[in-house]
Amino acid sequence: MPPLDAIAKVESFIVSIPRDVPYLGPLRPGETVNEKGYVIRKGNRSIYPTSDMSVLIKITGESGRVGWGETYGIVAPHAVKHIIDDVLGPVMRGRDPGDPVVLHEDLYDLMRVRGFFGGFYVDALAGVDIAVWDLFGKAVGRPLASLLGGTRHPTIPAYVSGLPKATLQERCDLAVEWVGKGFRGIKFAAAMSDDGILAEMAALREAVGPTVDLMVDLHWKFNAAEAIRLIRRLEAHNLTFAEAPVEPEDIEGQAAVARGIGCPLALGEEWRTVFEYRPRFEKRCMSVIQPEMGHTGVTEFLQIGRMAHAFHVDTIPHAAIGIGVFMAASLQATAALKKVPYHEYQHSIFDKNLRFVTGDMACADGAYTVPTGAGIGVEPQEAVFDFVIG
Repeated sequence: MPPLDAIAKVESFIVSIPRDVPYLGPLRPGETVNEKGYVIRKGNRSIYPTSDMSVLIKITGESGRVGWGETYGIVAPHAVKHIIDDVLGPVMRGRDPGDPVVLHEDLYDLMRVRGFFGGFYVDALAGVDIAVWDLFGKAVGRPLASLLGGTRHPTIPAYVSGLPKATLQERCDLAVEWVGKGFRGIKFAAAMSDDGILAEMAALREAVGPTVDLMVDLHWKFNAAEAIRLIRRLEAHNLTFAEAPVEPEDIEGQAAVARGIGCPLALGEEWRTVFEYRPRFEKRCMSVIQPEMGHTGVTEFLQIGRMAHAFHVDTIPHAAIGIGVFMAASLQATAALKKVPYHEYQHSIFDKNLRFVTGDMACADGAYTVPTGAGIGVEPQEAVFDFVIG
């Protein structure tokens, strides 16, 4: 059978969109921006860009039809771009976008014997995988969710992630503002809890009332014993879930925390494949997973979500910095899964950058609207290319 629309060209673009306030909020004392535009957050010792950094992928078929992808490019995006341009793109030319899973597996196999089954290499795979699925959907005139088994959820509940204000009172006021807009879930960042995590939780609960779901991102700050002690105290304020309490490598610690607390434990934004998720499922390390489409791509995202269902684990996808292309793919893939109580809503990113994509994707009144149309349902606007660098 001839290819559906053989891949003729693969291109990648680094995008850097300025921000008025850095991600996670204003700089804290001792935090400075280095010559590359990065800041190290003292609260979790992690490096972040001060602009919205992303890598866009454009795959053109022989017909001239275009599929779009996007991947996680917030730090050292040139590494991802170089992998796409030098390794993946040339191998993909001539391949059939109607075989997206086969193509993804073949690309994964290219470098696995050299140890590259994670990191920047798999981030690059994620971006091209989204673009291949988008091209496939456009070629057959169907939305991505339909190709993945069907749209179960035309809308998906959204929880507000992050309260990027300088003071605790301002963060409480912002939480109340979001509740007034119809959102029933709020997550705060422990890395920014200058008055203490427990004090932040107590103040937020008092501000939003007893019925709003409150979550906390603990940013891998604690060992297992410390995390259990803290989370048990947070549970007194009706904590909905605790996220990422211990270091991501610490499988035994994750399992110990999951056994030692009374609320759900959420993990997984940093894992890219079913091979990283599987041992955590087997050890019952979490009851909520948070796959990030910018790390996984569509193929791995769906495998991870289906495996979660087999282990009776909920999927609440992560949302990272981007212009909205991998966000659209995440909503499409999430819409095809069964157990999805929420999808993360990074309002300081999504709302600002929605102007850079076409389509009807939206988030309002406490829920996402899954984009309609063929493929992932959005395309970059021409204006985004004014922010391409390097």
